Amino acid sequence: MQNDPLNTVPIQQFIKQVKSADASRAKEVKLEISQAKNLAFTLGIVMSRLNGDLEKLLAQNPQEEAIEVRLDGGNTW
Repeated sequence: MQNDPLNTVPIQQFIKQVKSADASRAKEVKLEISQAKNLAFTLGIVMSRLNGDLEKLLAQNPQEEAIEVRLDGGNTW
């Protein structure tokens, strides 16, 4: 399932609707509940996929670094 292509059409439609509203100087954008649900579900799927991809990336490439702190008394001779 992780390799399934994402359907981002609802996001693209929303962006197009916002651009159109902005171009016509509209003060609001209205969505039918079905559009809002599709947008919400699509955003949820995209965010979940991104989170999963990030977790995989971090697991494959641990970024732990050893930090060494030396206390030498601060001689400035």
